[in-house]
Amino acid sequence: MNGEAAAPGLVRAGLDAGATAAIIGLYDSVSRVFGELIGNPPQHVAWVPGRLEVFGTHTDYAGGRTLVAAVPRGFAFVAARRTDGLMSVADATDGERVTVNPLEASPRFRGWRRYVEVAAERLARNFPGADLGADIVFASNLPRASGLSSSSALVVGIATTLVRLAGIRARPEWTANVSGRLDEAAYYACIENGLSFGALGGDAGVGTHGGSEDHAAMLCSTPGAMSAFAFVPMRHLETVPVPPDWRFVIASSGVTAEKTGSALEAYNRLAHGAQVLVELWNHEEAPQPSLAALLSSDRGAFDRLRTIVERSSVPGWSAEALLRRLEHFAAEDRRVLEAVRAFSDADVAAVSALARASQQDAEGLLGNQTEETVTLVRTALDAGAFAARSFGAGFGGSAWALTDGDGASSLAERWVSAYRARCPAGSGSVAFVAAATPPAAVLEHVE
Repeated sequence: MNGEAAAPGLVRAGLDAGATAAIIGLYDSVSRVFGELIGNPPQHVAWVPGRLEVFGTHTDYAGGRTLVAAVPRGFAFVAARRTDGLMSVADATDGERVTVNPLEASPRFRGWRRYVEVAAERLARNFPGADLGADIVFASNLPRASGLSSSSALVVGIATTLVRLAGIRARPEWTANVSGRLDEAAYYACIENGLSFGALGGDAGVGTHGGSEDHAAMLCSTPGAMSAFAFVPMRHLETVPVPPDWRFVIASSGVTAEKTGSALEAYNRLAHGAQVLVELWNHEEAPQPSLAALLSSDRGAFDRLRTIVERSSVPGWSAEALLRRLEHFAAEDRRVLEAVRAFSDADVAAVSALARASQQDAEGLLGNQTEETVTLVRTALDAGAFAARSFGAGFGGSAWALTDGDGASSLAERWVSAYRARCPAGSGSVAFVAAATPPAAVLEHVE
């Protein structure tokens, strides 16, 4: 299936003409490479978008809330079954390939290949005997390691492709544990972070102790709108349309937000801090499953937890560091519902204030910002955006900016130009106008 043949499916999925035109080239690439490598036409064609995090940074794994949307950039997948039980996966953009045996449960790869390996091995473990042999080709127009969740989109694309090709949805293990899109998104998040999901046992995952907001946005978003979710367990809270005369513009910092080495340790430390807070509470108070559940258990929970932290001694953690983590979570989690109201009212001043406070807390309390991401937000405001903030895991990545619809393209140009002039390390920065788009979709599947 080339781009021309894929276009009607993209439109049926809810993508507008502009977004579809930008994606058609991806299907031309994957179709060409699939034909060169395999020869036969694909049996499965799918689209998986990237994710915009509007509010809710580092809240999902702690049971908190997020406000997210799908973006008009992502991954094109084509695939077909193969008979030898092996998976061959190729990136049509750069020609890189990997062959994975899903039954070999040992880490052998790095980079994007590791995500493919983890997805295959988890499905093989949770669904014994499933025929996961497949040829898969993908291409993406998401900037890699830019905070737009390209790694999660790859996991979702590989997992959904294998689930369909292998008929896993009909298996009793699936029907007993996965009911609907929310469960499916939560399960794919557990493939990535290694946690168990119901009776579907976990493993080491890819090594990041992340949550489920990326997967929720990719599978459960609404065109033209943002979706508010809460987690542990995942549940949909509200859907709020983007005001019709507002536009999101996204710009990458050009600094990769790789979750490896010291960056992985810093990312996982934020997740660990939330868990330490829960453990301290559960040692003295009625046990709670998450930081969000703890703080909502009664009106005095926040102050009591502060007191517990101040008198506790935790190896590797100062009381000040834990209190910063607590303050950030409580404020950012609360901002999600405040943002839903502000977007519902198209309240420019309120959204601007919320974005400014969120950015300040990310810099001062969470500590996950770099010089480049801070500059990216400031140059967006200087270029005329009425609100801006960085988003994602941090330690690199991207930022969003809001402006009126007529000025979105010109803002993107001014923004990137000003940012590159201020930050030489950001020479690879790219910007694009990002309407809220539909979730992942199967464009064609041959049984």
